[in-house]
Amino acid sequence: MSKAIPYVFVAAIFALGAVAGSGNALAADDFPFIGNYTQNVPCKGDGSDPPAVQVKISAKEIVSNVGPCTILDLKKDGETVTVHVECKFPAGPLMGDISFTPRPDKDLDFVDRDGNYKAVLHRCPN
Repeated sequence: MSKAIPYVFVAAIFALGAVAGSGNALAADDFPFIGNYTQNVPCKGDGSDPPAVQVKISAKEIVSNVGPCTILDLKKDGETVTVHVECKFPAGPLMGDISFTPRPDKDLDFVDRDGNYKAVLHRCPN
């Protein structure tokens, strides 16, 4: 698997504009997708998943191997949750919006606002 995946994941966050349209604001504690995931590959969950594909989501941040993105705002539209994030890099912070939509298999469809990057986040077993 290419090490570019997490960079594309984070790059997609920054390719976004402000969230348009209506939605219901959520409190950070209401974020329904807290957990560990792997991007575009099924999660083994036994410690052998490569760090390059790991994504950890908490009520306050999304972390991949390129760094943390703080969740600043949440909006829900149906089952889709859109988050406004600020990611911290040595060159300075960058902000963007991403959406997560649950799949029947408990994995998540991830997409940037403009649809430039899409991925499946596979939930890891607890």
